[in-house]
Amino acid sequence: MYKFTKNIKIFSLTLIILGALGLGYGFYSAPSSVEEAKAMVSNLHEDSHGDESLSHDIDKNEVIHKKQEDHSSSSVLDSHSSEDSSHDKHLLNQLQNRPWAALYVAALFFMMLSLGTLAFYAIQRASQAGWSPILFRVMEGITAYLFPGTLIILIILILSSMHLNHLFVWMDPEVVEHDEIIQAKSGYLNSPFLIARAIFYILGWNLYRYYSRKFSLAQDKSNDISNHVKNFKISAGFLAFFIVTESMMSWDWIMSVDPHWFSTLFGWYVFASMFVSGITTIALVTIYLKSKGYLEKVNDNHIHDLGKFMFGVSIFWAYLWFSQFMLIWYANIPEEVTYFITRIEDYNVPFFGMIALNLIFPFLLLMNSDYKRVNWFIVMTGIIILIGHYIDVFNMIMPATVGDQWFIGIPEISGILFFSGLFIYVVFNSLSKVPLEPSGDPLIKESEKFEY
Repeated sequence: MYKFTKNIKIFSLTLIILGALGLGYGFYSAPSSVEEAKAMVSNLHEDSHGDESLSHDIDKNEVIHKKQEDHSSSSVLDSHSSEDSSHDKHLLNQLQNRPWAALYVAALFFMMLSLGTLAFYAIQRASQAGWSPILFRVMEGITAYLFPGTLIILIILILSSMHLNHLFVWMDPEVVEHDEIIQAKSGYLNSPFLIARAIFYILGWNLYRYYSRKFSLAQDKSNDISNHVKNFKISAGFLAFFIVTESMMSWDWIMSVDPHWFSTLFGWYVFASMFVSGITTIALVTIYLKSKGYLEKVNDNHIHDLGKFMFGVSIFWAYLWFSQFMLIWYANIPEEVTYFITRIEDYNVPFFGMIALNLIFPFLLLMNSDYKRVNWFIVMTGIIILIGHYIDVFNMIMPATVGDQWFIGIPEISGILFFSGLFIYVVFNSLSKVPLEPSGDPLIKESEKFEY
């Protein structure tokens, strides 16, 4: 059995503490008034973006905020014009959103690692794959983070519905009152229904994870394959449930931060991102355990197959990204193309950098079959993929919540530290609870002798 070492415990807890302190500082330092917001953005741009950024007033997709502020500006600052007051309040909301957005981006990303792994695990179970059973305990360990990860997301959604932040502008009654587009979507986009759907998704995902692991462990002590058959059946059913709820989750938790914009490919796009990130995490954890003397029966062929999935799903992600971007950009419909204009103009480096990290590097590094059998090559490529897909989530959330006031600083780094520490602690603690080899699985012998 794997032993959860003291060093990993200390390392993960250190990350959690440092991340919590940094996030606390981010919330503490957020401006509480328009004057503080103006002073903060002036200092920020002088240090990082340059003077020309000071003239970049409002994101192209902030029509919603402008309508909100036009309605309330007279009661906020009577001495200013309606336009100036609107911009000032909008700037304040953006800067107040920044620690919340940093928290939310990191929470989403690490939750998606475990959810993507769960989908991959269910596919292996439902397809009766013979190569992967030796890796089942690794997958089950990674999916242990799903419960705390989804619970944190639920808490953030509840706090958002209590108007403690401005992440979801459609939750603001004043905005809905003066926005016909959001009014037309209010039957779906309303706080009680959002929370109810979130609880439904989270229960479904975590119940599958609980019962699948239960059957997996029971199979080790069973004299027949009844638990294996049960796992096959619930995995097939879960995949049907997952493909629907994952799409709805992506609309609810990510796409709705831009409530005027939508894409019919968005659910698939988010799925591809979490799927390749989950597979990459499986590969990294497997290689780490193997380097410590565990998983002795995992051979280069298993790593090679994980590398093939990393390569193939990276290409699939790029296909979906280009399909979504090209169709919207070519059609040039204002309310649709604004989504990409905002990201290209205000997030130029992370927008195009994400494409390089998520497509160009994996394509070049993993195209050669031999490289996919080299552990350090998989590790290097995996780190690049995870960084790229964190930036992908960053690009999905930040433009609509903080606009052009984004910056990679203490809140953003602290969010990564906190959730990476929590993820490492939960995953490796789970791995230490049971044997790393599912000895009772009827396909384990085939997996051990897997050759390509």
